[in-house]
Amino acid sequence: MLCSRIRTALSARLDGEELPPGLTARRLDGHLTGCPDCRRWHAQAQALTAGLDRAAAHPEDDRAAADALLARLRSASVLPGPVSPGTADTGGKRAG
Repeated sequence: MLCSRIRTALSARLDGEELPPGLTARRLDGHLTGCPDCRRWHAQAQALTAGLDRAAAHPEDDRAAADALLARLRSASVLPGPVSPGTADTGGKRAG
């Protein structure tokens, strides 16, 4: 089974959605048992989901909580670093 399909199913399960057709929880868990890359991806996705859930529980004006979440995301390589002006992806076209 392709890891990309497993990761899509893992994401669905984390979000409380139905698994894609043809995939059962048992099959998903069996793949995780034998695939260290998907286990690592799943652990990162779980941490991201938990962090987002915690951040959503904080008032919007809690700047320290937002900064802590962003720091964790950057350290987990889930979120790219800051983008300098003029360096955004333009789909292969020059900005301007």
